[in-house]
Amino acid sequence: MKKMSSDDPNQPGLVITVTESIRLFLLSASNDRRLSEELRELALTLSSAANAPYKQIRSIWMESAFDSRPGLISLFSGSNFVFTSPKPREKSEELKERLRKLKELAERKEYQDLVKDITPKKDLNEPFSTYKDQIGFGLHVALTMFTGYLVGYFAFRALFNHSPIMNSAGGILGLVFGMLLETFLFIIRTSEPNLKSPSSTSRLKKNQ
Repeated sequence: MKKMSSDDPNQPGLVITVTESIRLFLLSASNDRRLSEELRELALTLSSAANAPYKQIRSIWMESAFDSRPGLISLFSGSNFVFTSPKPREKSEELKERLRKLKELAERKEYQDLVKDITPKKDLNEPFSTYKDQIGFGLHVALTMFTGYLVGYFAFRALFNHSPIMNSAGGILGLVFGMLLETFLFIIRTSEPNLKSPSSTSRLKKNQ
């Protein structure tokens, strides 16, 4: 049998406290010549310990002579079980990093909930926030510029007796005027908070 230290936290099996009756039995067994030298050394070692494995004490008891050993029930009477807490599992670096990010997100959300009543709300109805607004604005600009070109073209055609050069110059001038007009209207729409695009107005009504 392999000699083991009774204070070793990695002892296999059940561990019990060494009472006075167990200690006296182990001291007696350490001087019993009928036991092997290994068992006598083990008994002597266990007799000075506070806790000891149940299997080792029982093996010494079974090898002892019948007339020199106490009853098994009386031997272990008053002894208590010794439970050792397992070592806490160490968290991996990846798990620590993930927990740290989750904690930051939770703290950020909690902060946003605290200040949501005092911080200004973001304007979700920004100009051209959807593809529909962008396409509609582009078509509107193209139509305005085309209309300005036609107006300038035919106006210069009536004034300058069908001169192709002047007609083209008038069309270009009308195109530039249409582009400037659309730019001016765009500045007015974006600067006035109450003027929203049709799609933004419809989204606002749905949300309400």
